[in-house]
Amino acid sequence: MATKDPLFTVLKLAKDAEEQAALKLKAAQFEHQKRLNQLQALRDYRLDYMRQLAAQQGQPIRADYYQQFHRFVRQVDEAIKQQLAVVAEADRQKQHRQQHWMEKQQKRKAVEMLLEKKASQRQQRADKQEQKLIDEFAAQQFLRRKLTNGI
Repeated sequence: MATKDPLFTVLKLAKDAEEQAALKLKAAQFEHQKRLNQLQALRDYRLDYMRQLAAQQGQPIRADYYQQFHRFVRQVDEAIKQQLAVVAEADRQKQHRQQHWMEKQQKRKAVEMLLEKKASQRQQRADKQEQKLIDEFAAQQFLRRKLTNGI
C-alpha cells in the first residue's frame, strides 16, 4: 500500500493559507471602498453647502451667518483632510493584503508543481518498468520459439 505524500498535507495548508489571505484581501478592498464612499459623501456635502451660499449671492447676508458658514466649511474641509488620510491608510492595507495573497498563491502553485513533477517521475518509472516487463516477455517468447523450432 502506497503511503500518502506529505506534500499533499503541505498543499492543503497552502490552499487554506491562500484562502484566508483572499478573504482578508476582500475585506480590505471592501473597507477601502467604504472609506472612498465616505470621502465622496463629504465632498458632495461640501459642494451642496457651497451651492447654497452661491444661491444666496446678491442677497444680503448677516455677518454672523457668513462667519458661521465659513467656520462650518473649514470643519468640513478638515474632515475631508482626515478622511483622505483614512483612505490612504485603507489603500496601504489593501496593497499589503494583495501582496500577502499573491505570496500565498505562489507558494500553493509551487507545491502543486512539485506534486505534478513527482507524479510525472512516478509515471516515467512505471512506464520504464512496464517496458522492461514487455521486453523480458518478448525475449522469453523468442527463446521459446527458437528452442521449439531448433529441436
